Amino acid sequence: MNQNMAAAMELRCWGGDWGLPSVHTESLIVLAYTKFSGAEVAVSPIDWTWKTITVTVPELVCGDTAVQEPTQILNFLRKQRFNADYELTARQGADTMAYIALLEEKLRPALLHTFWVDAENYSNLTRPWFASRSPFPLNFFVPGRLASGALSRILLTTGEAPLHRISEVEGKIYSDAKECLNLLSYRLGTANFFFGNSPTSLDAFAFGFLAPLHKASLPSSPLQSHLRQLDNLTGFCDNILAVYFSSDHFCPLPPVQETMDANLQKLTQLVNKESNLIEKMDDNLRSSPQHKPHRPEPKPSLSSAKSSTPA
Repeated sequence: MNQNMAAAMELRCWGGDWGLPSVHTESLIVLAYTKFSGAEVAVSPIDWTWKTITVTVPELVCGDTAVQEPTQILNFLRKQRFNADYELTARQGADTMAYIALLEEKLRPALLHTFWVDAENYSNLTRPWFASRSPFPLNFFVPGRLASGALSRILLTTGEAPLHRISEVEGKIYSDAKECLNLLSYRLGTANFFFGNSPTSLDAFAFGFLAPLHKASLPSSPLQSHLRQLDNLTGFCDNILAVYFSSDHFCPLPPVQETMDANLQKLTQLVNKESNLIEKMDDNLRSSPQHKPHRPEPKPSLSSAKSSTPA
C-alpha cells in the first residue's frame, strides 16, 4: 500500500479535441475527478498507439496495480486519500449514487446512439475521429469495434433482446435522455456544482456525460439541441473547463509514429480501397448487433466563474 501510494500514477485514456481534455466520457470522468481531488497523474493518451486495441480505457496504472472503469478508479484514488467526496453527508452520498445510476441508465444509451449509431454523426464525426487517432492498420478496425460495443451496450442497458433492432427502441432512448437532462438541470439549479461550492464525484460523472454532447460538432443531434437549451448545464461544463482545464491544451497533436515510407504508402492506398466494405460491415453491426458489449488539487475559488456561450 505504501509502495503504491509513493508510486507515480499514469492515466491512459483517449486524447482531447473539441476543446475537451478527452472526447471519451469515461476518460473525462476520471480526468475531472483527479482535478477535483488534487491527485497528481501523468496523462498518457493512447492515440496513434497499439493500445487503441489492446487497452480498455480509462486505465490507471500505479506501481504493479492497473485499475479500469471510472467507479473502480475513483475508489482506488479514494484509498490513496484523494477524496473529493469527504465533505458529503450520508444523504448526499446516497443522492450521488442515485444520480450516477440515473446517468448510466437514462442518458448513456442516448449518448452512445448519438455518437455511434446515428448514421450521419458516425460517418461524419465519430468514425473519422477514431480512425484518424488509430495507427495503421487499426484505423480500419477500431471504429467498427467500438461501434459494435456501443450498440450492444445500448441494448443491454435498455433490456432488449440481443438481436432487437435498434430503431425500435430509439424513441424511448431519447425521451428518457431528455427527461434525465431536465432532472439534472433542475437539481443543479443556479449552483456551480451539484452539492454547493466544491465539485464531487457526481460533478465528475455529470461532466463526463455532458461535455462531449455540449462541445462536439454533431451534424445531427436533437439531444444536443435540447442540452443547449439548458443554460445551467452548458454553463456547468464551461465552468469546469475554465477553472480546472484552462492551462491544458486540447488541440490535436501530430501523430507520434514513424514516417510512412513508400512501400507502406502503397499498402495504405491498397487497403483504402477496401474502406467501403468496412463501412458496410459497420452498418450491418449497428442494424443487427450480435456481439457481447466491449467493456471497456485544492479547490480554487469559483466566485468569478461565469458560463460562456456554447461553442
